[in-house]
Amino acid sequence: MPDAGPRELRVLVAVEQEGGFSAAAQSLGMTQSAVSHSVRGTERKLGAVLFERGRHGARPTAAGARAVAHARRVLRLLEVMAAEVRGAAGAAAGGAPGDTVAGALRIAAFRSAALHLLPPALERLARRHPAVVPEVRIVREVGRGTAGEVLDGRADIGIATIGTTSPVPPELVAGVLVEEGYALVHPAGHPAPRTLPLVDWAENCTSYTREWWARQEWLPAATVQAEDDGAVLSMVSSGFGMAVMPQLSLCGAPHTVEITDLGAERPTRSVGYVTTPELASTAVVRALIRALRDASYAPGRGSVSDSRKSK
Repeated sequence: MPDAGPRELRVLVAVEQEGGFSAAAQSLGMTQSAVSHSVRGTERKLGAVLFERGRHGARPTAAGARAVAHARRVLRLLEVMAAEVRGAAGAAAGGAPGDTVAGALRIAAFRSAALHLLPPALERLARRHPAVVPEVRIVREVGRGTAGEVLDGRADIGIATIGTTSPVPPELVAGVLVEEGYALVHPAGHPAPRTLPLVDWAENCTSYTREWWARQEWLPAATVQAEDDGAVLSMVSSGFGMAVMPQLSLCGAPHTVEITDLGAERPTRSVGYVTTPELASTAVVRALIRALRDASYAPGRGSVSDSRKSK
């Protein structure tokens, strides 16, 4: 069976991304008939219908979604190959060692990781490899989350929650970066914080944490659902309620909240990276993983080890 070439793969990605053949043709500088011909040819090669055609555009079938994901990943590997080859050639010609790591680096991260875990790593990465251009997208860590972005070829590496109740998809490789504990957060100086309403948000981790919550007789069911951890912290700061939050979400917490250690039995969560086996061996992804591991995680005011606020 003939293989689909890079041009055909780019057409698949464009049709999915633009939602139709005419819009894809415009973005690629092709005619609509050429795009249609390319897609039909790829469908014949793969033996599957890839798009449902309709008056309102084209939507990928289940087979098409899988094909587009693979197409993105293959095209990305071709880009990385070109960048690494150019870097190696430059180094062989007398360039600096850091010149071998260059090009775009697409990162998907959930909000608190993007705010507090990534910046010191990206700063370190920039010092070591100034030719790397990070592109960071914040993705909600619900459903397929950041791992789904990597699987779909939209990100080279994802910063994700990892654990037995958040298993890494078998197609990906992963590593843990931070093991962080949860703490009780409540308005500073409140005489009875455990009587306050419980504020929560959808990303507040795994069923493991939920099971711990269910065993705490003092902890009520959440009465308020917020959009993200920043909104939760704002509500707690204003005296509206209390919350149980992980350390990353508490970095830079205002002094209007108090952070109380929940003890040795407190729940924890693992935060790490996920990537594909192919990209894991590339210089740019390896460089970020090293920077993430080397950058010291200092949660600062959010740390429950802060003796001024721990109890």
